[in-house]
Amino acid sequence: MAKTTTKSPAKDGAKSADKSTDAAAEKPAKGKKVAAPKAEGAKPNALQQPLKPSPELAAVVGEASLPRGEVVSKVWEYIKKHELQNPENKREILADDKLKKVFGKDKCTMFEMNKHLAAHLKSA
Repeated sequence: MAKTTTKSPAKDGAKSADKSTDAAAEKPAKGKKVAAPKAEGAKPNALQQPLKPSPELAAVVGEASLPRGEVVSKVWEYIKKHELQNPENKREILADDKLKKVFGKDKCTMFEMNKHLAAHLKSA
């Protein structure tokens, strides 16, 4: 038969009280940053600011103002949905009529894409 042991309530309560005071007195571990409190009404950083797309780009991503990262994601969604990547070189985008208006040419590499998108994004 297995032995079971029980702890006395006095010892159990004393240990938990010690832990709570120790936790409050502990400093953050070295190398770990503590998040600064966010100020209400603070501006979003440059990558999160909503940008208004040009009419040419809006035909691909929609009329709504979006952060730059979401615009790039929506363009990639469009490219994959319409199978516009070169099958031999996936880094190359073969523009259709809508993307030709944005890129200004028939082919564009994925590295050039952001440069072309920047010309079609204005502050909202």
